[in-house]
Amino acid sequence: MLVALDGTVLTVAQPSLSHDLGASVTQVQWTSTAYMLAVAAFLVVAGRLGDRYGHSRLLFVGVLGFAAASAGIVFAPGVGWVIALRAVQGVFGALLQPATLALLRLAYPPDRLATPVAVRTSAIGVAAAAGPLLGGLLVAQWDWRAVFVVNVPVAVVIAALTLAVRAPAPPREEAGRLELGGAALLATAVAVFVHALVGVPEYGWSGGATLLGFAGAAVLAAWFVRRERRSARPLVPPAVARARAVTASMALLLVVSAGMFGALFTATFRLQDVQGLDALDTGLRVLPLTAVMVAGAPVAGMALRRFGARRTALTGTALVVAGIAGLGSASGPAFAVLGAGFTTVMVTATGAVVGEAPAGYAGVVGGLKQTAMNVGPALGIAVAASAGVQGPSLVALAALAAVGLVAASLLPGGARPAAAGDLVGEDEGRRGEGGPAADGPADGERRQGGDRHEAQRPVGSGDLPAGQRGHDGVAQA
Repeated sequence: MLVALDGTVLTVAQPSLSHDLGASVTQVQWTSTAYMLAVAAFLVVAGRLGDRYGHSRLLFVGVLGFAAASAGIVFAPGVGWVIALRAVQGVFGALLQPATLALLRLAYPPDRLATPVAVRTSAIGVAAAAGPLLGGLLVAQWDWRAVFVVNVPVAVVIAALTLAVRAPAPPREEAGRLELGGAALLATAVAVFVHALVGVPEYGWSGGATLLGFAGAAVLAAWFVRRERRSARPLVPPAVARARAVTASMALLLVVSAGMFGALFTATFRLQDVQGLDALDTGLRVLPLTAVMVAGAPVAGMALRRFGARRTALTGTALVVAGIAGLGSASGPAFAVLGAGFTTVMVTATGAVVGEAPAGYAGVVGGLKQTAMNVGPALGIAVAASAGVQGPSLVALAALAAVGLVAASLLPGGARPAAAGDLVGEDEGRRGEGGPAADGPADGERRQGGDRHEAQRPVGSGDLPAGQRGHDGVAQA
């Protein structure tokens, strides 16, 4: 909620920031771009660090660093300082985001993960929706710096709770240093790719800067893959890279978030520039999307448990496509359909990608998921801006979201009984390790040796629906 609120509250404060600091439009844009680039670049690395050193520790460091960077922005003397500190804020934001998903994965077995994921999605929707309202009140009463002041006490409370609440310990990972070369390659590749997408509205898809950025990202990505295949301890472990549900979920989140955020970009321009609505009326017109997202997340969780990941994701993706296609009139029902579809995809894909991950790699999988959710909006806005705000953009965005139907079809299907002795979240090579676990709910008890969590207990026949073997709605608006 802290990250989602920070993302939306700033949009209202940027005009005040520009006037106070004498910043140009480009400089103001970079107060958002610098943060987005830093977050996208470091999410996977942060998740891997959490797997190695503990997710509670990363959450604690991340939230305090986020608070410190926010406090620094409050006293920033110029826009250059704001941009630099926003990048720092993004690094710490990357540390704390995968940790929240990984801690859910450790605290709940996959057959009970849908509900906490739905609660998380609803909370993010509430925070994102409250951002513009809170930002308007703070800027009206004080100035743009107040939107960063509010981060500090909230972050301190979260840090205190992180210390007070005993979190489950992940399985111990093998000794060895983190592959820093691979981490640097992946971070640079993602940052270059996102930077190229952000520049599409200015340079176009065929512009020299855009093509150079895409080519550079492709070369770096190929180098990263080659290095990963030769590494004894890769940044993205083979068990994660081979998990079809994880790959399909990330692809689904990427294209569906691209479609939705691109459609919102288009609809906002239509409502204000074509229909002549002001910012408040525009926000009210979009309100059904947020309301349905918040209310629909628990319903999506129930659907996931009953019908499995594949059918739930296919239904959600189809609703997103229909909602985007119906936004030509920018009507309330179209926004409601879009919100219902997006929250369904969010809950289903998040549950699948986190729950399917081996418990010892929940952090890196959470980082991959958050990366998809950060790259997707940049891709969607690039498509919308290049196609124009008339009909062609919505057609292109609906087609892009429809690609998610292919990814959704690769998710686990209906319920199947789990074989006796299966270990939730472990691959075949690690089954049978450790002694038997208690059959009760996860309560922080440890197996002999203290390094196995109850979420990895053996399950009996019928204990785990296949549609949930794999187990965030706005990444940041």
